[in-house]
Amino acid sequence: MTAEVADAIVELPAARFHRVAVDGVLGAGMVHFADELAAELSGRGTPVVRASVDGFHNPARTRHRRGRDSPEGFYRDSFDYGRFIRLLLDPFGPEGSGSYVQQVYDARREREVRRPPALAEPGTVLVVDGIFLHRDELVRFWDYTVWLESGGSLPTDHGRRVAEGQRLYQHECDPRTRAGTVIGDREPRTPPIAIG
Repeated sequence: MTAEVADAIVELPAARFHRVAVDGVLGAGMVHFADELAAELSGRGTPVVRASVDGFHNPARTRHRRGRDSPEGFYRDSFDYGRFIRLLLDPFGPEGSGSYVQQVYDARREREVRRPPALAEPGTVLVVDGIFLHRDELVRFWDYTVWLESGGSLPTDHGRRVAEGQRLYQHECDPRTRAGTVIGDREPRTPPIAIG
């Protein structure tokens, strides 16, 4: 399926950059699919930058301000979309400079990440994996999107919070209808991890 998605991406109207989202429920295999897609595009001679919304988590005090077990907090407070847009998506836009940052926060270590910006060459495709990428405030940035249906069970330590947060997202944004491609059940290659 990655070859077909790559076909659709290389057939997009010519632009300085393209931005592609690989979204789905936690455990659907977004990282693996995005890696495969990036490899497929690179194999065709297309320059690719791989990134993840996971590089833009909010600090724990923001993520948990509604409570550690809050589904609404999981959906609304997990990520810093302002910096995600400003530092990663805008630079790959039609008027973008190509000067981007892939990560600003390490949620596992609970600390800021400071790295100098990198510079993408013209013609680069940005491939981003993650949850909630069809949100209202993000959907306009994508040139192409993929929605992966569930491919596994949710982590038991975060199951209710994650499952209900994902249902809230799907109810509000209906990502299945917004996606350029919907892909059915895939077996995840690695166990899903929900950052608390």
